[in-house]
Amino acid sequence: MSTVVELSSLNQWFGENHVIKNLDLEVQDGEFLSLLGPSGCGKTTVLRMIAGFDNPKEGDIQLDGKSCIGIPPENRPVNTVFQAYAVFPHMTINQNVAYGLKRKKWKKTQIKEAVSKALEMVGMTEYGKRYPAQLSGGQQQRVALARAVVNRPRVLLLDEPLGALDLKLRKQMQVELMNIHREIGTTFIFVTHDQEEALVMSDRIAVMRDGVIEQLATPSELYDRPKNGFVADFMGSSNIIACSDLSSDGTSANAGALTIWLPEYNKEAITTLSNGVALVIRPERIHATKSPQGLTNEYKGRITERAFLGPMLLLVVELPFGTLTVKIPHSNEDSWFEVSEEIYCGWEPQDSVVVNK
Repeated sequence: MSTVVELSSLNQWFGENHVIKNLDLEVQDGEFLSLLGPSGCGKTTVLRMIAGFDNPKEGDIQLDGKSCIGIPPENRPVNTVFQAYAVFPHMTINQNVAYGLKRKKWKKTQIKEAVSKALEMVGMTEYGKRYPAQLSGGQQQRVALARAVVNRPRVLLLDEPLGALDLKLRKQMQVELMNIHREIGTTFIFVTHDQEEALVMSDRIAVMRDGVIEQLATPSELYDRPKNGFVADFMGSSNIIACSDLSSDGTSANAGALTIWLPEYNKEAITTLSNGVALVIRPERIHATKSPQGLTNEYKGRITERAFLGPMLLLVVELPFGTLTVKIPHSNEDSWFEVSEEIYCGWEPQDSVVVNK
């Protein structure tokens, strides 16, 4: 794969607020990359700089190997889809989608064919003669997508385009976005604060905090092997157990008065960890049983909270070293998992990951 977008040593200030800090990022041709992070972490600022709406105070942005600093948005090979649909209310859907092509002075026959294909792609073929006011919010967002992809831009930038939709429609649009991405092969850079959204759609995810990328990896790598406690906590529900007295071979540490066995690490990895580390384990990786199962890490505790989640049962269990959240598949044997019941919680070392605190 070739690099389509390359950000080098980007810095951006708004007044005295240093919002982007020496950020480097490469996005590959045809990749679906998500910028994920809490509000105010800088992800939309990065997108706006790529689009050309803002210029960085320092650093360079290259598109296909050429710097685009100072080049206005309309002259960059990118299109942007915003959370606000930004469709023209006085134009029909056909006219909205055709707008950019008319400005490029395409032939009428070419425009008609391209508009028809774009609307078919987003499932809006029969709505071409309607006006935006006659459409739902989800339908208007599809029009915005069609208008963005009809030009076949080198890079499509999406700034939380599904944020204003209800849950069911948002999930439907996630599938449609993935289908569109596969069909047109354009590079997508997608901004979201929704972890599930990023996990479902992305080839890679850049998790951001305070203007820097904390970790850039595939969805599975981020979920199973987070780099630090922030990434672990942000990428879904996690139990983070503070540990001390890391053994010289990295195989165990203390959590309070108890010993916890850790996943195997090579010597290079151990030397990068401080003596004070944290063990990360996902709630669904923990076994909850009425009697000991002989797991390497297994501790007796008491249920303090219980919640029914449909296919899963959530338990909050008080253990000697703190509280664990546990998710187990719902079954007909759940009746004894009641508040105040004593149970055993256990896991194997390979089901956890060690990070710096």
